Formats: sequence, C-alpha cells, structure tokens
Amino acid sequence: CVLCGRTDDCTEKYGEKRTYVKYNLTVHNYCLLMSSGIWQRGEEDEGVDGFLITDIRKEVNRAAKLKCNICRKKGASIGCVAPKCKRSYHFPCGLQRECIFQFMEDFRSYCWEHRPVQEFTDQEPRGASQCTICLDLVEHLPVYTVLKSPCCKNAWFHRECLQYQALSAGIFFFRCTVCNNKEKFQKEMLRMGIHIPERDASWELEENAYQDLLHCYQHCDVIRCLCKKGRDYNEPDSKWEIKRCQYCGSRGTHLACSSMRSWEENWECMECRSIFATSGKYSKQKKRSLATSEKTNGTTCLLEEPSPKSPRQSSGSPRNFLLQSPKIMCQNLSPCSHRELRASNRMTMSLSTVMSNRYWSLRHKRLTEQRRKVCNILKELKVQVKTKPTRLNINAENIWSSALKGFRQRIFSPTNTIEVSFLNCKNRSKTNTSAASKHHFFQLLMLHLQNSSLFEGSSGKHLSLDFQALEENLYFEAGKMIAVSLVHGGPSPGFFSKTLFNCLVYGPENVKPCLEDVADDDVAQTIKKIKYANSLSSLQSTLQDCCEFLAAAGCLRPVTALCDKNMLVNDILIYHVIKRVTLPLESFRQGLKTLGVLEKMQMHPHVFSSIFCHKPERLSAKTICDLFTIHPSSDVNKGEAADFWMGYLQDVESGESVLTLEDILLFVTGSCYIPSIGFDPEPTIKFLRIRYPIGNRLLNCLELPITKTYQQFKNKMEFTIRNTLKLERE
Repeated sequence: CVLCGRTDDCTEKYGEKRTYVKYNLTVHNYCLLMSSGIWQRGEEDEGVDGFLITDIRKEVNRAAKLKCNICRKKGASIGCVAPKCKRSYHFPCGLQRECIFQFMEDFRSYCWEHRPVQEFTDQEPRGASQCTICLDLVEHLPVYTVLKSPCCKNAWFHRECLQYQALSAGIFFFRCTVCNNKEKFQKEMLRMGIHIPERDASWELEENAYQDLLHCYQHCDVIRCLCKKGRDYNEPDSKWEIKRCQYCGSRGTHLACSSMRSWEENWECMECRSIFATSGKYSKQKKRSLATSEKTNGTTCLLEEPSPKSPRQSSGSPRNFLLQSPKIMCQNLSPCSHRELRASNRMTMSLSTVMSNRYWSLRHKRLTEQRRKVCNILKELKVQVKTKPTRLNINAENIWSSALKGFRQRIFSPTNTIEVSFLNCKNRSKTNTSAASKHHFFQLLMLHLQNSSLFEGSSGKHLSLDFQALEENLYFEAGKMIAVSLVHGGPSPGFFSKTLFNCLVYGPENVKPCLEDVADDDVAQTIKKIKYANSLSSLQSTLQDCCEFLAAAGCLRPVTALCDKNMLVNDILIYHVIKRVTLPLESFRQGLKTLGVLEKMQMHPHVFSSIFCHKPERLSAKTICDLFTIHPSSDVNKGEAADFWMGYLQDVESGESVLTLEDILLFVTGSCYIPSIGFDPEPTIKFLRIRYPIGNRLLNCLELPITKTYQQFKNKMEFTIRNTLKLERE
C-alpha cells in the first residue's frame, strides 16, 4: 500500500486492497479514507472511488515527510484531530495502538490519548457476561476491546465481534442483537470507531441465495420405490406423478408406490405420521384409511410404508416358504420319512444360504448406491467453499487440543479452504503435500472423536453426558468438526448408533430407544432385571433395590401388575438414552448445521445413514480399479498395461505383495481412504515410457511405466511405492 507501506491483504482490518496497474498504484481502502490531507473531488467512477489519482500522489508526497509516532517510520498520512495534538501515524499502526477511526462525516481520527470513551458509572455491574455474537465471556471493563450497548443495560460485546457483525450485516441490518434498536445503536458504534459499510447484508448479496425457497419437492421417499426410472421421476397425470405430504410438503411419493388411485387422495409422510401418533390424533385417520382400503376390490392399501424387516409376501411365495422352520413344515405337510425330512432340511439350509448371500449382496449394493448419492450431495455443499485458505497448525501427538484451537480461532471459517501443517513433523518429504496432511488430519480427528468421552458404547455409539464438555461447548465443536470433515474431504464417521442418527434427523421425541443403546453395564443389568422379572413379587423386589436410580430417572411409581414392567422399561430407556443427554444432543445438532450438513441429512436420511451408521467398506481390487480412469493421453498399448495393473491389484488384495491397497491409494492421492465426497480431481492413470511409477498428488494421477513382463511391472511398483512411503514416515 502506497500510504501505509504494508503488503497485508485483510479486508476486515484495512478494507479492500486494490491495485491499479495503469497507475502503478496499490492502496488500502481504509488508509485512503482516513488520510488527513485528501478529499473526494471527483465522481464515484473517477480515480479510486472519487479520489483522484493526482490527489493520491500529492497525499503520498505529503505523508513522506511525516514520521509515525508509533513505528517511527515515515509515511504517516493520518493525524489526530484533537486540538494541539500533533501525533501522526499509519492506519495499521493506529489500530495496533488502539486509536479510533470514525467512518462518518469528516472521517475523523483520534489518537490513543484523545480517543472518545464510553461512560461507565459506579452502578455498572462488574464481572463478566456473554457476548451475544460469539457467545464467549466478555468482562465489564472500560477498555478499548470492550463496547457496551447504548440501548441495553446488560449488553456487552467484543469490539472485534461487532466489527465482523457490521461488515456482514451492512447499514440496513446492523442493530443491537438484544433489543433490535438500530438508530441509537449505530450512532454509538460509529462514534466508537465501528465501520458500518453502506451496502446490503452479505446474505442478501449472494447469488440465488433464496433459490431453494422456490424449489418444489419432487422425490419419492417411500422405502421401496416401484418406479424403474428412479425416485426423482415425475410424470403428471399418471401413476408416476409425485404426491407431496399434505402436512409438511417436504416428503413425497409416487401415486403407485403408495397404492393411491388418484391425486385427490391425501398422503402423510412417516415423520408427520409419527408426530400425530404421539399426539393421539392419527389413530382415527388410520382406522378410516384401513376401512376405505377394504372396500377397494379387496386389495391392501399401501398408505403405511412397509417395514424392511417384514416385507409383504403372499402366502405361497418361495421366501415365505423358506422362512418356515422344518418342524412347522412337517406339521403342515403330509407324513414323510426321515430320509425325505433330512433331504428337505438340506435343501432348506442350502436355499437359506443362497438367500443370505443374496441379502448381503443386495445390502452391499444398496450401501454403495447410497454412498454415491451422498457424494453428489456433499459436492453440492462444497460449492460454498472459497479458495481463500485457512491454515491449521496441528500437533499429531495432541490432535484434539490443536484441532480445537484451530477451529476456534477468529479467522477460521468453514467456507475457507483448509490447509494443514503438522508442527511435530521435522523431516517431511516433498510428496507430503497439504492435501495429504489434510486427509491425515481428518482421519486422526475422526478416530479421536470415536474414542473420546463425548460418545459411549461399543460399536454403534451414542452421546454421553460429560458436564465439563458441555460447559466448554465441546459437543458443538464435535458436530462442527464432523460437518467440516465431510465437506472438506475427510472420512465418514461410521460409528453412530441408529438411535443417535434418528435423534439427529427426526428429533428425539420421535425415537424409541432399545436396550442395546445403554452403554452403562450396571444400568443395562438393572433394566434387564425389570424386563425379565417373571412374577410381581420379584419385580417389586427389583424396584425396591434400585429405587434411587428410578427416582433420579423420574420413573419411581407403584407397580400393581406384572404387565406394568413394559411401560416402565420403556420410560427408563427414554430417560437414560435420550432425555438425559438432551443438552449435549441439541448442542451437537447445532454443530452439525455447519455448511448445511444437518439439513441435507434431514432431507435424505436413508442416504446419509450409510456413512454415519456403517463403517466404510474395505478397499478391494475392484474398488481401486473403478476409482481410477485411464487418461486419454496414454497412446500406447493400453490393453497389456491395463492387464498388468489389474493383475497387480489382485495380487495385492490376495496378500501376494509387500504393499496394501491403502499404500497404493496413499501414494497417489495422499489419503489411505476414499473420502465420502470423493477425490477432486478424480484419480486417473497414465501409461508412459518412464522408468518408475510417479504419484502426482496435485492431480491425483498415477503414471505407470510400460514394461515387457508382469514381474518387471510388479518389482517397480513395490520398489517405488514402498521406499516413497518409508521416507515419508521417517
């Protein structure tokens, strides 16, 4: 900057830094506005926002004769307006020395000795309160960094928070966050040096910011969609027309998928139906719909979506036949010999094995399809991420503390590109790029969260109740980290229990927990004793032994019948699994709202459950082969080279190589896992006439040598990748 001499480009502090190549001129906006010897003599489109180039040159020459009273360097273009004060300084130096610059009227500046101050009376409450912008504590002290609201007695703010808020909200939306006063609040903040730009709010200036409000929901959400053209297919005036929920309008179904004969019939989604069920208002509607279905040619109405555990089958279907036990089969069929019975058992067992394998194959295929959809959804969210970088300095030996410090720094923004630097890595290889560091960081972070005190349980984890973590707002930070990890190319969590996921997506009031969700062994044993009590006396004895626990859970009540135990067990489960962790759950949900992740989870729950409740699939030769595409520039005999590549992947998978599939992926992309959002750019392979393989992590490109024999290809792959990764680890 020609006025302050600094190269800093911080819009929040110094205003926009503009460079005019034609005039060989670079200047900060605030440095120009606050300079004492220059005025806007031109129109808005002349020079620099009305400041003529000749006037700027004159101001630079004038300032060159003045020495800054703070840094002792020349070029101090700003002077204090207080009478008889001759202090001059640069704009950045003035900020550092806590001068006040008034962005109004004559754009006056006051030095640290003559700056305006807010009046503090003896009756002002001492101590600290919460800044309503950043939610951190702010002390009630008459200092430069703290400002109090002129319209609310108990509203205190950090100066930095107010400045960020003003830059975001603009002159039309900047107001007191407590009472919404605008005129009095803005006047005082301008007097105290807060810059309020004369423009609309940042959220109003975003292109197509409210485009989603104009979107009409067109997606079939029933468990089994019958349309061969997909869930998003919509053909008006046909059985494939999509009908939206009559209550929320945010879920839909094809008419045929819910056995609806016409558009005039009403349809309710599962979420709205569960709300009505808990309120007791749905039972009458349900009976009426069933009564109507009996009149329609004896066919069953499919208004209620079938459970995946109990699919509708006709009595004579093969699957229904296989589900019957041999003992029941013998009772239903004519008498048969033991030999025939053993043969039928063998047939049933073999068919059951086939059906089991088919089930797992279909389940794997469904999970793969759901993860592909998640990848596309996360790519839509990644559009928010800007190229402006934010660097996180991470200590791998203390991953949680350093990550927490990085995420809580004021310059951190989830929409900035994240760059990671490991502080304790002394000899990093050149191949250890920022992308590789970022992948490794998110992998370590997710592993730490999975094993942290914030979660409890063995495989499917639920939120625990940690009062210290709650006080330090760690549940919010954990949710935020998971959301940021998903959008920025980190691994999927994969350790959530179904109950936790459903609480996040559908709300805790619509979820029914089970005994497997209880992580505390003592509590689980207590619930089991109540659940499996076989007499009223044993039940009452058990309740007497654990009366303190029941009182704490709000479930202490007289029991007069053995059947009362079912409702009691249900109430205990709801308290221990859900109500007990209401505050951590809400804080965690707020964190997951970062970058719009929770909203997408609620729109596509079945899709997102594949990455939250299921561990990532293990890498296979087919997965790696499908991940890479052959680059079109490979103009050699790709057939033989591709055969070597495929054969080598199969050898690695079967354990006939010193490498693993994770090593190959790490060599090329810097990541030993496939992110939920996929790789950007997509991995490619080139077959070139080179001596050894090359992994280009910037382009995610694997350059492979062309060899005469497969053994040569294998030796070169193992030699290069093993030694490269060994150097990186060292």
